[in-house]
Amino acid sequence: MLFGCAWYPEQWEESRWPEDLRLMREAGMNVVRIGEFAWSRLEPADGEFHLDWLARAVTLAASFGIQAIIGTPTAAPPAWLTQAHPETLVIRADGKRATHGARCHGSPTSPVYRGFCGRIAEELARRFGRNPHVIGWQIDNEFNAVSHGDEALDQFRQWLRARHGTLANLNRRWTTAYWSEEYFDWSQIQLPQSGHNPGLLLDWRRFITETFCSFQRVQVEAIRRHAAPRQLITHNCMGWYDAFDHYRLNEQLDIACWDSYVGTGHLDYLSSGAPHDLTRGFKRRNFWLLEMQPGSVNWSPLNNALDRGETRCLAWHAVGHGANAVCFWQWRSALNGQEQYHGTLVAPDGAPRPLYAEAAELGRELAAARAALRDTSPVAEIAILHSYEDRWAINGQRHHQDFDPVKHLLSFYRPLRAMGHGIDIIHPLAPLAGYRLVIAPHLHVLTPELANHLRQYVEAGGHLVLGPRSGMKDSFNALLPARQPGPLAVLAGAHVEEYYALETPIPVSGAAGAGTARIWAEWLHADAADAEVLLRYSPANGWLDGQAAAVTRPCGKGRVTLIGAWLDEELMTTLSGTFVAQSTIEPPRLRLPPGVELCRRAGPGGRVVCILINHTAAPQTVTFPQNPLDLLTGSKCSGSVVLAPRQVAVLTASE
Repeated sequence: MLFGCAWYPEQWEESRWPEDLRLMREAGMNVVRIGEFAWSRLEPADGEFHLDWLARAVTLAASFGIQAIIGTPTAAPPAWLTQAHPETLVIRADGKRATHGARCHGSPTSPVYRGFCGRIAEELARRFGRNPHVIGWQIDNEFNAVSHGDEALDQFRQWLRARHGTLANLNRRWTTAYWSEEYFDWSQIQLPQSGHNPGLLLDWRRFITETFCSFQRVQVEAIRRHAAPRQLITHNCMGWYDAFDHYRLNEQLDIACWDSYVGTGHLDYLSSGAPHDLTRGFKRRNFWLLEMQPGSVNWSPLNNALDRGETRCLAWHAVGHGANAVCFWQWRSALNGQEQYHGTLVAPDGAPRPLYAEAAELGRELAAARAALRDTSPVAEIAILHSYEDRWAINGQRHHQDFDPVKHLLSFYRPLRAMGHGIDIIHPLAPLAGYRLVIAPHLHVLTPELANHLRQYVEAGGHLVLGPRSGMKDSFNALLPARQPGPLAVLAGAHVEEYYALETPIPVSGAAGAGTARIWAEWLHADAADAEVLLRYSPANGWLDGQAAAVTRPCGKGRVTLIGAWLDEELMTTLSGTFVAQSTIEPPRLRLPPGVELCRRAGPGGRVVCILINHTAAPQTVTFPQNPLDLLTGSKCSGSVVLAPRQVAVLTASE
């Protein structure tokens, strides 16, 4: 369990470093992230490397018991590079070339820029790849610079040629006979604008993914040539950010990582756990959280501070969802630069801010629980399927402006988390054998391989829940020549007769409960004799009146449930209880008061650590069937624990 912060020693006099590190040690920190924006200090002129200062910082940190994760500085190229090689600057979507003076302005499609990035990464790896105090590497920082210049266009055309082979294939797959969009030469293909062919738009996203993967690979390979195997390589992703396919990017990496911020408002644990579970799903194991909000940020419309105790809850929330590292961004406020107002633990004068005491409390708690948490990971019998290609396809043609794929996924996620169930968010082709319940909120892009994968899961005894808009497109973003859910209609015993974007909510009711459908509604037609209608629409637009909104049927040893509407939260809560019962998943034996979160991490030999977090501003009582030990207080809980506002308990017995 790593606990630390982002530290920028290059911004301060070296005489200040010991005091910074002393304060970190006093707060219980054991790791710093260092170097990821320091290219101008590491290489102040072309080929002139100054790494001694970084080596001194790493060595000094180690003397305080603090290890280092080195970030390659390629998100902030120095002025000498961009001046001498302006072709390395990214060209934005509006056709304008970026200028020096910010970050993420290097072009990932530039071979020249890749060469400089590979060189600085290799120099760092030569110097620190065997350093016993360096435990890992972060490649670049929050990839987001998509270039739209001639280099990108040439590479996109080459990528399309490799993917499709011939223009005949491309024209057929994209249905370019529509609107005379046919291509007769590869040079006729342009970079996409809004409103372009759906096949082109989806392939452009795939190309961006491969661009970032190949850009990252240059640095990964440079580091691996010199780094000790124990040093882990990662990249800090950004939660639901979807410019590229994060599953592909993480194939090259040793551990997944992301940066967690609340921004305006406060922690909503029923939703904010999902990006943790998403990140854990990139490699289907625990992850690092290398940036966490220290009270407030500077980039939101309203940069309110989190309440007293809320930052500590934010950290334990991440640990409960599988974080093996929690690090603040950042340690001390820079005197100048674009992020002067961002929250920190230490003020510009070097003295601790009020939040420092809360961070130190967190450090003591993590130290108390570290041994129990070792080799544990979250427990889940439920999986939610997530695909970037689905999101790209839906967002390109929402049909209803409010059909946000992430919000729709959360409509399935939130009720299950409120009940205390652990959830994995995984790629649709990930192994499914260990899950009793698999939910596909909107399996929009459905290939024969994926349909067969899901069929095998169901026939072996799994419960598959399909949401609206499932089975509509093929891998080229073309409509399937079959009614939804396409090849899964036989399994579901039903098909979609028609779909409707809703102006106003429609009541629905049936054996599964009552509530409303909003945003999206599908008229389901039951085809199989054993298909049971769970919900029907009330009179609405004439077409949906009395038609099925949800059906379920046994299939093989398992079950398929098809939901054709975006349902309200109360009805989804009722339905979720039905899904859980039908899947023979035991509900958590703890009855959780509203606003109290339960996270379970299990380890070898049946060892279980339960993390209880009171996210509310009022005391809450949780009753146990046993008398577990609270690691944070060192005392046994005699049947119950009273959690003060924003309080945490870490228990070593299962619920």
